[in-house]
Amino acid sequence: MALDAIDKKLIYLLQEDSTRTTKELSVKLNLSVTAVYERVKKLEREGIVHKYVAVVNRNKVNKGFVVFCHLKLIQHTKEYLTRFEQQVTKLDEVLECYHVSGDYDYILKIFVANMEEYREFMVTKLTTLQHIGSTHSTFMISEVKNSNIIVV
Repeated sequence: MALDAIDKKLIYLLQEDSTRTTKELSVKLNLSVTAVYERVKKLEREGIVHKYVAVVNRNKVNKGFVVFCHLKLIQHTKEYLTRFEQQVTKLDEVLECYHVSGDYDYILKIFVANMEEYREFMVTKLTTLQHIGSTHSTFMISEVKNSNIIVV
């Protein structure tokens, strides 16, 4: 789907605040409510906009300790990769998991309350997963940029 300037602005506005009404969007885009509604529906049908979420302040829910865990598997067979990926998606503490190139196979973004909770997570959950060769943890000192807006 080719996106025009209005589609791009609409996508930006939805990413900025998806609770805006079609009326509010229509004013910002200088379009009718119906035109905005149709554009939003088209973006959803095309899978460009695929879900709407509430962004939670992790500090307010006692999950302010952020860890980036680099992980190596013992082998790189399809079976090992698939098994690990199935298991890691079930861990609530892991908010993001990326299969990457380089020295490590995966990078996990983990939210927990504190160092003690991270240790407990490592000992009772993460290191019990099959096929893990090694891990390397990096702890967030401060957040410089965290955005959910993709500029198109």
